Amino acid sequence: MKEPYYAVIFTSTRTLGDQGYTNMAVRMENLAKSQPGFLGMDSARENIGITVSYWKSLEAIATWKANTEHLLAQEKGKSLWYRAYSVRICKVEREYRFFKE
Repeated sequence: MKEPYYAVIFTSTRTLGDQGYTNMAVRMENLAKSQPGFLGMDSARENIGITVSYWKSLEAIATWKANTEHLLAQEKGKSLWYRAYSVRICKVEREYRFFKE
């Protein structure tokens, strides 16, 4: 990715049970990938969930946040899937990488 760009860091703790969460998570990932300005995504879940999505601009992030299907997922998250979550938006000015062959 070419710097600078933006990272949206979503951390969460889940409620018990799936209740459609897995299907919605897959749908949201696919939908995000189709949004203008989307650059990529990393995700991990153990005791807490962490998803970091990368975007070209703050405007692209705002458009994603306002997406109708994403708004529905946000409401279901509050009512069914999450005990708590936080969202952080950061500007990435530099990145480093290491790959071992």
